Amino acid sequence: MPRHLTPTQAAEQVHSRDRIAVPLGPGQPPAFLRALGERDDFEALHVFTGLLSDLFPLFQRRGVQLLSGFYGPAERILVQQGHDVRFVPADFRRFAQVLERLQPRVMATAVAERDPGGPLSLSLHAGATIEALRACGRDPDRLLIAEVNPNLPWTNGLRPDHPHVLERDEVDILIHAESKVLELPAAAPSELQQRIAAHARRFIPRSATLQTGIGGIAGAIVQTLTTERGGEYGIHSEMFTDALMELHGSGQVHNRKGLFDGHSVATFAAGSRRLYDWLHGNEEVAFLPVDVVNDPSLIARNRDMVSINGALAIDLYGQVGADTLLGLQHSGIGGHEDFSAAAGLGPDDRSLTCLPSTSDVGGRRVSRIVGVLGPEMCVTTPRHQIDVVVTEHGAADLRALDVDARARALIEIAQPDFRDELREHWQRTRRSR
Repeated sequence: MPRHLTPTQAAEQVHSRDRIAVPLGPGQPPAFLRALGERDDFEALHVFTGLLSDLFPLFQRRGVQLLSGFYGPAERILVQQGHDVRFVPADFRRFAQVLERLQPRVMATAVAERDPGGPLSLSLHAGATIEALRACGRDPDRLLIAEVNPNLPWTNGLRPDHPHVLERDEVDILIHAESKVLELPAAAPSELQQRIAAHARRFIPRSATLQTGIGGIAGAIVQTLTTERGGEYGIHSEMFTDALMELHGSGQVHNRKGLFDGHSVATFAAGSRRLYDWLHGNEEVAFLPVDVVNDPSLIARNRDMVSINGALAIDLYGQVGADTLLGLQHSGIGGHEDFSAAAGLGPDDRSLTCLPSTSDVGGRRVSRIVGVLGPEMCVTTPRHQIDVVVTEHGAADLRALDVDARARALIEIAQPDFRDELREHWQRTRRSR
């Protein structure tokens, strides 16, 4: 059975030279990470995680290196401040391979407790760490730390294969600490987001199985569905959000999708306190490992699969940049490519890439539809996996179009002030061949 320690006592078990891994975002154990930040004796502490849920002082300490698979606001701030933060290029499914390679001596995760002495729910995060956590707990030379937070909801998996719990005897150290759970309340959709949603709506049948990425555009699209009636939707999404909860509340989620029927499937959740309270004990939502949720061969088995994702930019070839900006790492790869690819495998599936046509950079308006992604932006999803691109000016259905027709379709949904420039770029490109 585990030892019961305070966060400070647990932090003392970490060596000055060590390797630690914690889950992405909502799976992170905040009290343990804060206790580690009270130490100043680290010589070479390497921590693998992603999407930090707070600006933990630990990662501002000398001798501490953060290896992140997905940047959020905290990582970007730490980079700007000059701290040792490094991006590990891997989609969400491949986080498991990174963990296998790094072999962290210490792993720690946030958990929820329902019964004293009973199993521990992994709560808001299944992700890529479940098997790594268990392997760590089995190894007598490694430490598995579980932090029980009474503010976390008890959530479910799907037994017998995916129970979404740790048994207490798998854990080496148990911490009890009350911490505020990161909340991402959804704002009301803007007029621009509503215009994008209106164009996207016509590609979503009432029988669709939905995947939605993070952000206001995806939320606006789901809100459009929620205000209608007669839908028989399913949900198979990397992330579970407030918008998907509202769709449940409208009575239109039936989950007759052909895979994991009867359950909305996700690998993590982030949103408002109301979402977390709704998820508590809710057997309609199943949290499964990311190698299941993001597996293209499984995604494609869903009925009328529709993926909805954002992008920072797209070029006239159809290449999508969604994780780097101005030469800097901005976010991460996540499941963008997995869902875009999988939603193209079935004849009735659709993959929607949605973005505003422009953005403001240093007070200057720039087009987010560009001639070609330059050296300052990496390709997140390749052109052959892109289906429909949506802006506030319309939707470009690229399926089965040749290269020139695709470029013309994308130019037609660019902001009108940039269309002539894009046409000239494309003509110069084609003449030079």
